[in-house]
Amino acid sequence: MEFAAKDVKLRYKQTVLGALWAILQPFMMMVVFTLIFSRIAGLPSQGIPYPVFNYAALLPWTLCAQGVTRSSESLVSNMTLLTKVYFPRLVLPTAAIAGCLIDFLLASIVLAGLMIYYGVPPNGANVIFLPAFLALVMITTLGVGLWLAALNALYRDVRYVVPFATQLWLFATPVVYAASSLPEAWQMIYPLNPMVGAVEGFRWSLLGTPAPSLWTMLASSGVAILLCFSGLMYFRVTEQKVADVI
Repeated sequence: MEFAAKDVKLRYKQTVLGALWAILQPFMMMVVFTLIFSRIAGLPSQGIPYPVFNYAALLPWTLCAQGVTRSSESLVSNMTLLTKVYFPRLVLPTAAIAGCLIDFLLASIVLAGLMIYYGVPPNGANVIFLPAFLALVMITTLGVGLWLAALNALYRDVRYVVPFATQLWLFATPVVYAASSLPEAWQMIYPLNPMVGAVEGFRWSLLGTPAPSLWTMLASSGVAILLCFSGLMYFRVTEQKVADVI
């Protein structure tokens, strides 16, 4: 928790708006996406006002994207500490992701306001499944973050690849559109992106959009667990030589 608190403090130190950036970033993305994909492109939003539909997906997506980015830099940005003090290296990427949860909670206030403004009630008893989909986001984020943190410590090219790859991942995830709008041929492959099940499930449990299929949840959860397990194994192998090469 100490590392997570330190990460949050450093992130907003000497900023004018401080923690308000946690709210402004997904909110401004929602505004831009609403103008482009709803007003201009006319994408359907499954009977939900598009700003609510989009922001409900941006919340888990932003948590994942920020967690992956910050965890990927966690070893390199703490290189001085790594070479002087021994402690479990796993603490660093985990703390970076945990710090993003604070941003997530702050940004959730805007979603509550949007739902009240547009008259969209929570999806009854299904809201109890929300923590399960949030857990899927966290498992995915940790898995990808561990892989990238270890790789970035060995190959500094990774830091240049991560922003570009994250942008591609955004549009490969049903954030600005519904997964059901994709052609039938893609429906079996698409859930191999673990954020598909997380985002679709998040919307369903909160807004009452169509529930993700059993295959979607099995595929997304399976890939997320595989990413997390393999990332942990790779990180464990790599951490033994990190202090020598970082």
